[in-house]
Amino acid sequence: MIFPAIDLRAGQSVRLYQGDFKQATLINSDPVVQAQQINAAGLQQLHMVDLDGAKSGRPENLATITAIRQAFTGTIELGGGIRTYELATDYLKLGIDRLILGSVALTDPQLVKQLLSEFGGERIVIGLDGTNGYVAIKGWLEQSQTKMSTLMKTMTASGAKHFIVTDVARDGTMQGPNLALYQELQAQVPTANLIASGGVRNLTDVQVLQASGFKDVIIGKALAEGGVTLAELAGVTKC
Repeated sequence: MIFPAIDLRAGQSVRLYQGDFKQATLINSDPVVQAQQINAAGLQQLHMVDLDGAKSGRPENLATITAIRQAFTGTIELGGGIRTYELATDYLKLGIDRLILGSVALTDPQLVKQLLSEFGGERIVIGLDGTNGYVAIKGWLEQSQTKMSTLMKTMTASGAKHFIVTDVARDGTMQGPNLALYQELQAQVPTANLIASGGVRNLTDVQVLQASGFKDVIIGKALAEGGVTLAELAGVTKC
């Protein structure tokens, strides 16, 4: 599946460069309209991140998230600061289809295990963000000493099925996805479904990823800069 991305900051859709909050580019001042445009193109999957929430650990863009959920027809996955059971269940009650748990998978694995046990691996997705194969946490502001592969194995044993893997060094750079990283992780955890995120430039990158076995791809900046269109992505989705 193709997941166009909407990253939220102060109620607007933005893109960061390598996760740097100081290097933010405004994509759309009305992300609800942006979500409706994605729907209108024939795409029914949406990847959303509450960037402010990723830093604070609180739902900073709740009103916008709620409005997008009401306006968008299809699957929405959401990440960014989901670090408590209460917030996770609130988002699920709101109608969010899949929650992306990132930092908390490392800092509070028992909570993630509880959510996986209660809601299953289709609704609870693990976000693995980092550099050089090591996990970054707290909105990418801190680098841990835990390998992505190690965390993947732990979470898989707890029932996780889907892992969004983002190479922070590639994210927002338009340098192409880190295919080698995905292949290395897939080889170590063959049962996991890896969702490619970061660096995708164009339709060719999407096709290379999918031909390499990575069917699920998240696309953000390439859409904003015209490297690929919603219509092109809709065409890939229908194939």
